Amino acid sequence: MITRRGLMKLFGAGVLSLIATAAYPFTEVFRRPEIRRYALSPKNWPLGLDLRVAVLADFHACEPWMDVSRIEAICAMANELEPDICLLLGDYAAGTNVVSNYVDAADWAAALATLQAPLGIHAILGNHDYWEDIAFQRDPSTGNIATKALRQAGIAAYVNEAVRMEKDGQAFWIAGLGDQMALRPGKKFNRKTMTGIHDLATTMGHVTDDAPVILMAHEPDIFPEVTERISLTLSGHTHGGQINLFGWHPVAASRGSWRYPGGHFHENDRDLIVSRGLGCSFLPVRIGVRPEVLLLELGSA
Repeated sequence: MITRRGLMKLFGAGVLSLIATAAYPFTEVFRRPEIRRYALSPKNWPLGLDLRVAVLADFHACEPWMDVSRIEAICAMANELEPDICLLLGDYAAGTNVVSNYVDAADWAAALATLQAPLGIHAILGNHDYWEDIAFQRDPSTGNIATKALRQAGIAAYVNEAVRMEKDGQAFWIAGLGDQMALRPGKKFNRKTMTGIHDLATTMGHVTDDAPVILMAHEPDIFPEVTERISLTLSGHTHGGQINLFGWHPVAASRGSWRYPGGHFHENDRDLIVSRGLGCSFLPVRIGVRPEVLLLELGSA
Protein backbone atom coordinates (compact mmCIF):
# COMPACT_ATOMS: atom_id res chain seq x y z
CA MET A 1 0.00 0.00 0.00
CA ILE A 2 1.36 3.42 -0.95
CA THR A 3 1.52 5.80 2.00
CA ARG A 4 0.74 9.50 1.76
CA ARG A 5 4.45 10.25 2.06
CA GLY A 6 5.22 7.77 -0.70
CA LEU A 7 2.53 9.24 -2.88
CA MET A 8 3.97 12.75 -2.40
CA LYS A 9 7.44 11.48 -3.34
CA LEU A 10 6.02 9.85 -6.45
CA PHE A 11 4.16 13.03 -7.36
CA GLY A 12 7.30 15.12 -6.81
CA ALA A 13 9.35 12.80 -9.00
CA GLY A 14 6.72 13.03 -11.71
CA VAL A 15 6.73 16.84 -11.59
CA LEU A 16 10.51 16.93 -11.78
CA SER A 17 10.44 14.55 -14.74
CA LEU A 18 7.94 16.77 -16.54
CA ILE A 19 10.08 19.85 -15.88
CA ALA A 20 13.21 18.08 -17.10
CA THR A 21 11.40 16.85 -20.21
CA ALA A 22 10.11 20.34 -20.97
CA ALA A 23 13.51 21.93 -20.39
CA TYR A 24 15.56 19.39 -22.36
CA PRO A 25 14.99 20.84 -25.86
CA PHE A 26 16.32 24.17 -24.60
CA THR A 27 19.26 22.80 -22.61
CA GLU A 28 20.49 20.78 -25.58
CA VAL A 29 20.74 24.03 -27.52
CA PHE A 30 23.51 25.09 -25.11
CA ARG A 31 25.40 21.80 -25.16
CA ARG A 32 29.09 21.85 -25.95
CA PRO A 33 29.44 20.97 -29.65
CA GLU A 34 30.55 17.50 -30.60
CA ILE A 35 33.67 17.17 -32.74
CA ARG A 36 32.58 14.92 -35.60
CA ARG A 37 35.37 13.53 -37.76
CA TYR A 38 35.26 12.26 -41.33
CA ALA A 39 38.30 10.68 -43.00
CA LEU A 40 38.01 10.14 -46.74
CA SER A 41 39.72 10.48 -50.09
CA PRO A 42 37.10 11.86 -52.47
CA LYS A 43 37.10 11.16 -56.19
CA ASN A 44 40.00 12.80 -58.05
CA TRP A 45 41.75 13.59 -54.77
CA PRO A 46 45.52 13.52 -55.47
CA LEU A 47 47.84 11.16 -53.64
CA GLY A 48 49.90 13.05 -51.09
CA LEU A 49 47.44 15.88 -50.45
CA ASP A 50 46.53 15.53 -46.79
CA LEU A 51 44.19 18.33 -45.78
CA ARG A 52 42.62 19.01 -42.37
CA VAL A 53 39.44 21.03 -42.78
CA ALA A 54 37.39 22.53 -39.94
CA VAL A 55 33.77 23.07 -41.01
CA LEU A 56 31.34 25.25 -39.04
CA ALA A 57 27.76 25.98 -40.05
CA ASP A 58 24.57 27.68 -38.91
CA PHE A 59 25.66 29.75 -35.91
CA HIS A 60 22.46 31.86 -35.90
CA ALA A 61 23.96 34.53 -33.68
CA CYS A 62 21.58 35.98 -31.08
CA GLU A 63 21.22 36.24 -27.33
CA PRO A 64 20.87 34.20 -25.22
CA TRP A 65 21.23 31.18 -27.52
CA MET A 66 24.40 32.05 -29.46
CA ASP A 67 26.06 35.18 -28.11
CA VAL A 68 29.50 36.47 -29.06
CA SER A 69 31.27 34.70 -26.20
CA ARG A 70 29.81 31.34 -27.25
CA ILE A 71 30.83 31.91 -30.88
CA GLU A 72 34.36 32.69 -29.69
CA ALA A 73 34.41 29.55 -27.53
CA ILE A 74 33.32 27.39 -30.47
CA CYS A 75 36.00 28.96 -32.66
CA ALA A 76 38.57 28.20 -29.95
CA MET A 77 37.46 24.55 -30.08
CA ALA A 78 38.00 24.55 -33.84
CA ASN A 79 41.45 26.12 -33.43
CA GLU A 80 42.47 23.30 -31.09
CA LEU A 81 41.94 20.88 -33.99
CA GLU A 82 44.81 22.62 -35.82
CA PRO A 83 43.08 22.68 -39.23
CA ASP A 84 44.85 23.66 -42.42
CA ILE A 85 41.77 25.60 -43.52
CA CYS A 86 38.44 26.71 -42.01
CA LEU A 87 35.20 26.68 -44.01
CA LEU A 88 32.03 28.48 -42.89
CA LEU A 89 28.78 27.34 -44.48
CA GLY A 90 26.43 30.25 -43.78
CA ASP A 91 23.49 31.35 -41.61
CA TYR A 92 25.27 33.66 -39.20
CA ALA A 93 22.13 35.81 -38.74
CA ALA A 94 19.68 34.99 -35.94
CA GLY A 95 16.93 33.23 -37.87
CA THR A 96 14.54 33.52 -34.92
CA ASN A 97 12.57 36.20 -33.10
CA VAL A 98 12.71 34.28 -29.81
CA VAL A 99 15.67 36.31 -28.54
CA SER A 100 16.63 38.62 -25.70
CA ASN A 101 18.85 40.62 -28.07
CA TYR A 102 20.23 40.47 -31.59
CA VAL A 103 23.94 40.35 -32.39
CA ASP A 104 25.25 42.91 -34.87
CA ALA A 105 26.86 41.49 -38.02
CA ALA A 106 30.15 43.25 -37.25
CA ASP A 107 30.27 41.54 -33.84
CA TRP A 108 29.60 37.98 -35.00
CA ALA A 109 32.02 38.47 -37.90
CA ALA A 110 34.75 39.65 -35.50
CA ALA A 111 34.13 36.56 -33.35
CA LEU A 112 34.44 34.28 -36.40
CA ALA A 113 37.69 36.04 -37.31
CA THR A 114 39.29 34.45 -34.22
CA LEU A 115 39.46 31.20 -36.21
CA GLN A 116 43.03 30.30 -37.14
CA ALA A 117 44.31 28.24 -40.06
CA PRO A 118 47.36 28.59 -42.34
CA LEU A 119 45.19 28.53 -45.47
CA GLY A 120 42.68 31.00 -44.07
CA ILE A 121 38.97 31.25 -43.36
CA HIS A 122 36.54 30.91 -46.27
CA ALA A 123 32.80 31.50 -46.11
CA ILE A 124 29.52 31.42 -47.98
CA LEU A 125 26.18 32.85 -46.89
CA GLY A 126 22.96 31.09 -45.96
CA ASN A 127 19.34 31.95 -46.60
CA HIS A 128 18.84 33.75 -43.26
CA ASP A 129 21.79 36.03 -43.98
CA TYR A 130 19.79 37.24 -46.97
CA TRP A 131 16.28 37.00 -45.49
CA GLU A 132 17.10 39.32 -42.60
CA ASP A 133 18.63 41.94 -44.91
CA ILE A 134 15.49 43.78 -46.00
CA ALA A 135 17.37 46.28 -48.17
CA PHE A 136 18.87 43.39 -50.12
CA GLN A 137 15.47 41.71 -50.45
CA ARG A 138 14.06 44.86 -52.03
CA ASP A 139 17.08 45.43 -54.27
CA PRO A 140 19.67 42.63 -54.55
CA SER A 141 22.03 44.94 -56.41
CA THR A 142 22.68 46.88 -53.18
CA GLY A 143 25.01 44.23 -51.77
CA ASN A 144 24.57 42.28 -48.58
CA ILE A 145 25.26 43.19 -44.93
CA ALA A 146 26.66 39.76 -44.02
CA THR A 147 29.05 39.63 -46.98
CA LYS A 148 30.41 43.06 -46.11
CA ALA A 149 30.81 42.15 -42.44
CA LEU A 150 32.74 38.97 -43.23
CA ARG A 151 35.08 40.68 -45.67
CA GLN A 152 35.70 43.61 -43.34
CA ALA A 153 36.67 41.07 -40.66
CA GLY A 154 39.23 39.57 -43.05
CA ILE A 155 37.20 36.49 -43.98
CA ALA A 156 36.92 35.56 -47.66
CA ALA A 157 33.24 35.36 -48.67
CA TYR A 158 32.17 33.78 -51.95
CA VAL A 159 29.05 34.14 -54.08
CA ASN A 160 29.33 31.91 -57.19
CA GLU A 161 33.12 32.19 -57.05
CA ALA A 162 36.13 29.91 -56.64
CA VAL A 163 39.73 30.33 -55.49
CA ARG A 164 42.75 28.11 -56.13
CA MET A 165 44.68 26.98 -53.06
CA GLU A 166 47.88 25.01 -52.52
CA LYS A 167 49.27 22.83 -49.77
CA ASP A 168 52.64 21.05 -49.96
CA GLY A 169 52.83 21.87 -53.65
CA GLN A 170 49.42 20.28 -54.36
CA ALA A 171 46.59 22.42 -55.72
CA PHE A 172 42.88 22.34 -54.93
CA TRP A 173 39.94 24.69 -55.34
CA ILE A 174 37.48 26.14 -52.86
CA ALA A 175 34.22 27.06 -54.60
CA GLY A 176 31.38 28.97 -52.96
CA LEU A 177 27.87 28.72 -54.39
CA GLY A 178 25.36 31.54 -54.07
CA ASP A 179 22.44 30.72 -51.82
CA GLN A 180 19.62 28.66 -53.33
CA MET A 181 16.88 30.34 -51.24
CA ALA A 182 18.24 33.87 -51.03
CA LEU A 183 15.23 35.88 -52.22
CA ARG A 184 11.99 35.66 -50.27
CA PRO A 185 8.58 35.79 -51.96
CA GLY A 186 6.10 38.55 -51.14
CA LYS A 187 4.28 41.54 -52.59
CA LYS A 188 6.64 44.02 -50.96
CA PHE A 189 9.52 42.32 -52.80
CA ASN A 190 7.58 41.86 -56.05
CA ARG A 191 8.26 38.12 -56.08
CA LYS A 192 5.79 35.26 -56.16
CA THR A 193 8.20 32.44 -55.36
CA MET A 194 11.38 31.78 -53.45
CA THR A 195 14.32 32.49 -55.74
CA GLY A 196 17.95 31.52 -55.48
CA ILE A 197 21.01 33.44 -56.60
CA HIS A 198 23.05 30.28 -57.11
CA ASP A 199 24.80 29.64 -60.41
CA LEU A 200 26.76 26.41 -60.45
CA ALA A 201 28.01 26.88 -64.03
CA THR A 202 29.40 30.34 -63.27
CA THR A 203 30.96 29.06 -60.06
CA MET A 204 32.73 26.23 -61.87
CA GLY A 205 33.70 28.60 -64.68
CA HIS A 206 36.24 30.11 -62.28
CA VAL A 207 38.01 26.73 -62.05
CA THR A 208 40.78 26.78 -64.65
CA ASP A 209 42.60 23.47 -64.19
CA ASP A 210 41.93 19.87 -63.19
CA ALA A 211 42.79 20.21 -59.49
CA PRO A 212 40.09 18.85 -57.13
CA VAL A 213 37.20 21.10 -56.13
CA ILE A 214 35.56 21.43 -52.73
CA LEU A 215 32.14 23.03 -53.20
CA MET A 216 30.51 24.97 -50.36
CA ALA A 217 26.73 25.10 -50.84
CA HIS A 218 24.58 26.15 -47.89
CA GLU A 219 21.60 23.96 -48.81
CA PRO A 220 22.29 20.34 -49.84
CA ASP A 221 19.52 20.55 -52.47
CA ILE A 222 22.09 21.24 -55.23
CA PHE A 223 23.84 17.89 -54.76
CA PRO A 224 21.90 15.92 -57.42
CA GLU A 225 23.09 18.49 -59.99
CA VAL A 226 26.74 18.25 -58.96
CA THR A 227 29.01 16.42 -61.41
CA GLU A 228 31.97 14.18 -60.70
CA ARG A 229 34.21 17.17 -61.43
CA ILE A 230 33.50 18.30 -57.86
CA SER A 231 35.36 16.06 -55.44
CA LEU A 232 33.39 17.02 -52.33
CA THR A 233 30.26 19.07 -51.60
CA LEU A 234 29.80 20.58 -48.13
CA SER A 235 26.45 21.83 -46.87
CA GLY A 236 24.69 22.98 -43.71
CA HIS A 237 21.17 24.41 -43.44
CA THR A 238 19.44 21.26 -42.17
CA HIS A 239 20.34 21.46 -38.45
CA GLY A 240 19.84 17.71 -38.59
CA GLY A 241 16.14 18.55 -38.57
CA GLN A 242 16.63 20.22 -35.13
CA ILE A 243 14.42 17.39 -33.86
CA ASN A 244 15.55 13.79 -34.32
CA LEU A 245 13.38 11.18 -32.62
CA PHE A 246 15.14 7.86 -33.15
CA GLY A 247 15.85 8.74 -36.78
CA TRP A 248 12.51 10.43 -37.45
CA HIS A 249 12.73 14.09 -38.51
CA PRO A 250 9.27 15.72 -38.33
CA VAL A 251 10.43 18.92 -40.08
CA ALA A 252 12.97 19.84 -42.74
CA ALA A 253 14.36 23.18 -43.88
CA SER A 254 14.14 22.33 -47.61
CA ARG A 255 13.41 19.41 -49.93
CA GLY A 256 17.06 18.48 -49.97
CA SER A 257 17.09 18.52 -46.18
CA TRP A 258 14.64 15.60 -46.13
CA ARG A 259 16.97 13.58 -48.32
CA TYR A 260 20.24 14.72 -46.75
CA PRO A 261 19.53 15.62 -43.09
CA GLY A 262 23.11 15.25 -41.89
CA GLY A 263 26.22 13.15 -42.27
CA HIS A 264 28.15 11.66 -45.19
CA PHE A 265 26.38 10.67 -48.41
CA HIS A 266 28.01 8.89 -51.35
CA GLU A 267 26.05 8.76 -54.60
CA ASN A 268 27.33 7.90 -58.07
CA ASP A 269 30.99 8.50 -57.15
CA ARG A 270 30.11 11.85 -55.60
CA ASP A 271 30.51 12.78 -51.93
CA LEU A 272 28.39 15.11 -49.82
CA ILE A 273 28.91 15.93 -46.16
CA VAL A 274 26.13 17.81 -44.37
CA SER A 275 26.81 19.53 -41.07
CA ARG A 276 24.08 19.44 -38.44
CA GLY A 277 25.20 22.93 -37.47
CA LEU A 278 25.58 24.82 -34.22
CA GLY A 279 22.56 27.03 -33.65
CA CYS A 280 18.80 27.09 -34.22
CA SER A 281 16.35 28.86 -36.48
CA PHE A 282 12.68 29.71 -35.89
CA LEU A 283 12.48 27.97 -32.48
CA PRO A 284 15.48 27.62 -30.14
CA VAL A 285 15.14 23.87 -29.58
CA ARG A 286 17.24 20.82 -30.38
CA ILE A 287 16.16 17.28 -29.58
CA GLY A 288 18.53 14.44 -30.38
CA VAL A 289 20.66 16.71 -32.57
CA ARG A 290 23.75 17.85 -30.73
CA PRO A 291 25.57 20.90 -32.13
CA GLU A 292 28.69 19.88 -34.02
CA VAL A 293 31.98 21.07 -35.45
CA LEU A 294 33.28 18.96 -38.32
CA LEU A 295 36.89 17.95 -38.84
CA LEU A 296 37.54 16.53 -42.30
CA GLU A 297 40.74 14.62 -42.87
CA LEU A 298 40.93 14.52 -46.64
CA GLY A 299 43.42 12.14 -48.21
CA SER A 300 43.48 10.02 -45.05
CA ALA A 301 41.36 7.11 -46.24
